[in-house]
Amino acid sequence: MQQFLEPLRPLLAHPFLPQLAEVLIGIIVITIIFRAISASLSHYIRGADTRYRSRKLVTLVSYLLMLLFAASVFSDSLGQLTVIFGVVGAGIAFALQEVIASLAGWSAISLGQFYRPGDRVQVGGITGDVIDISILRTTLMECGAWVKADLYSGRIVRVANSFVFKEPVYNYSRDFPFLWDEITIPVKYGCDHRLARRILQQVAKEQVGEYSAKAQKHWNQMVKKFLIEDAQVEPTVTLLANDNWMEFTIRYVVNFKKRRITKDLLFTQILDEIDKTDGQVALASATFHLVETPTFNVSLTNQGNSQYLGQ
Repeated sequence: MQQFLEPLRPLLAHPFLPQLAEVLIGIIVITIIFRAISASLSHYIRGADTRYRSRKLVTLVSYLLMLLFAASVFSDSLGQLTVIFGVVGAGIAFALQEVIASLAGWSAISLGQFYRPGDRVQVGGITGDVIDISILRTTLMECGAWVKADLYSGRIVRVANSFVFKEPVYNYSRDFPFLWDEITIPVKYGCDHRLARRILQQVAKEQVGEYSAKAQKHWNQMVKKFLIEDAQVEPTVTLLANDNWMEFTIRYVVNFKKRRITKDLLFTQILDEIDKTDGQVALASATFHLVETPTFNVSLTNQGNSQYLGQ
């Protein structure tokens, strides 16, 4: 046994090992203390948003304390470790390119205002609500996929933070928490199109008019912040006459989380109002009738001529 330990004695006698053990023990103690603090926050902080941010702050403080503790322990050996860390760091940087890019992405997300927890975003073709931002990954509650109208699908998606340097980030709610949406209503030719327009304008004003004032305030801030033209946020009704019917389109702003329920309210009230017109306004639809083709008998003669007898 002594023969195996003899070559290791100089290494074991090196002051670096006790310092490393001290750092590891200190990191474990700091982790236990701050995890207990993070777990106790739910008993003192009721708001979900405040509780989330407090936990993130506690985690960040714990990392800083670990770094400061390690630096204080190795303060006498930093000169000797500089060369070693430089060589090892070059190899690690090459092997962990994606991890380093994710760390840089986390810094960009935090400082560049790409998004924050609670925002609805689309990244890499995935749409969802941001429910967590860690140092390496962003966690989304997915919307869409097989579920329409931006409703939750139930899947939780984790995306590396490095994507902010590779792909565009679509934010549904950061500066302007509203979306423009449209519905199309086909009306038969011969109906009172002016009455139809009044009905649609009235319904739009009643159902989505409340969003206009709120959206206008946010849009005014957008105009001050960005080089962007002023836009109309009030509901509008436009008419297009095509080959089959008169096509009315209602364009309106709506809260980014209420697209589906708003369409339901609009269509329900529109149908109720059209029923009250006693036929002055009627919805159009296309009907296709497939006619059966006649039967053909084919008779072949010996000379190779063909006779076609239709029935």
